[in-house]
Amino acid sequence: MNKTRCQSVRTDNVIPHSATMRDTVTPELKENEMKTLFAVLGALVLSTPLAAAPADYVLQPATSTVGFETNFGKDHITGKMPITAADLTLDFDNIANCKVAVTLDASGAQASFPFAAQAMKGPKVLDTDAHPQIIFASTKVIAVGSGAKVEGVVTIRGTSKPMVLDAQIFRQKGTATGDLSHLSIRLTGAVQRSQFGANGWADMVGDEVRLDILARIARVK
Repeated sequence: MNKTRCQSVRTDNVIPHSATMRDTVTPELKENEMKTLFAVLGALVLSTPLAAAPADYVLQPATSTVGFETNFGKDHITGKMPITAADLTLDFDNIANCKVAVTLDASGAQASFPFAAQAMKGPKVLDTDAHPQIIFASTKVIAVGSGAKVEGVVTIRGTSKPMVLDAQIFRQKGTATGDLSHLSIRLTGAVQRSQFGANGWADMVGDEVRLDILARIARVK
């Protein structure tokens, strides 16, 4: 039986923890994104013990973050949100066995406008006093084109809805070829905040919130 292989892992660029969605994509990372995640370099996988079985990874929180962006009239509100946990299982032989779970600290969100973060965390939007976390858990991972689609469920304000994220994975800058002990996973997607009851200031702020998650992870020994 043929299995889809996670066969190519590129190196990523070092992105500052303070970066927001607009400046997290450096030219080097854009170039890497054009090279397929599940590509033709089978020798990388076949030469590493990780190909034999799924491997568990945990978050490196100091260098992981979420950038977000939404429309604000003719302008944009951008910001960042800490990642408090990320549990991943990666199978470099069979992508269907991969699993992703990410927890965001909504109460720690920062925004480009001074008032925006306070309003976003308030009861009319995220209501972080009652719901301090945003949680995504995958239900299915499939190879698509030059990357992968991660289907799952996201929970915001206590409401759970289906969500699909686009995924790329990179070997961290400075690691040797074939060393998959430290990786970066990038997940991008969008939510409609109205679906979760986060309806505040709908006359001024857009409904769609675009997310750019950068999680740096280390293999569990």
